[in-house]
Amino acid sequence: MSTQTQPSTRLVLASASWGRKKVLTDAGLEFTTQVSKVDEDAVLAAAVTQHGPQSPAQTAQLLARAKAEDVAGGGHAEGTVVLGCDSVFELDGVAYGKPHTEQVARERWQQLSGATGVLHSGHWLVDPQHPEKSVGRVSSTVVHFSTVSDNEIEAYVASGEPLPCAGAFTIDGLAASFIESIEGNFQNVVGVDVFVLRELLAQLGISIVDLWK
Repeated sequence: MSTQTQPSTRLVLASASWGRKKVLTDAGLEFTTQVSKVDEDAVLAAAVTQHGPQSPAQTAQLLARAKAEDVAGGGHAEGTVVLGCDSVFELDGVAYGKPHTEQVARERWQQLSGATGVLHSGHWLVDPQHPEKSVGRVSSTVVHFSTVSDNEIEAYVASGEPLPCAGAFTIDGLAASFIESIEGNFQNVVGVDVFVLRELLAQLGISIVDLWK
C-alpha cells in the first residue's frame, strides 16, 4: 500500500529587490525569486478608473497583488506560494515611489529633511494551484527624519543609493544616519515584514518554520 506525501512548501518572491531578498535570507527562509512583468502605471490607472483615487496604502497593496498574481500565473509546482510586495512612501498625504533621477531625489530629500512620513509595504500571498487561496495585508511604519544639510543631501544623492528606492531612502544603508527613529516594523521599511508573512502563511495553513533552511 503506497502512501502519499504532501509536497514541501516552496516560496517564490515576486521581486528583484535586494533589500527584500536580504530580509528573507536573514530570517532563515528558503526561497527563489521571479520578477513580475507588471506595468505598474497601467495597473494603477485601471484601478483609479474603476474605483477612484487610491490612497498610498491602497496603492502598495494593489501593486503587491498584481505582482504576485502575475508571477503565480506562470505555472508552478504543487506546494508553491508566491509573495508579491510593493512599497510606497507617504509624506503629507502624497504617495512617492522611486525617484529614478538625481534631481528628483534631491528635491525629495529637501522635503524629507526634518519631516515625518509613513512607509507602506503591501504584501500579497497566493497559491498558484488554488488562486482562490490568496491573502494580503499592508504593513505601515512611521519614519522620523533628522534635519539634513545641503552637503549631506548632495553626497547622498551622488552615492546613487536613493534612486531605486521608494521614498528616495533606505533604512539599512547610507540613509540610516539621517533617520532619527521609527514607529513600527524595521524590516517593513526595507520592503517586507516577516511577521506579516508569517501571519499570511498561517492563513493558508502553512507554518513559516516549513520555509526555514
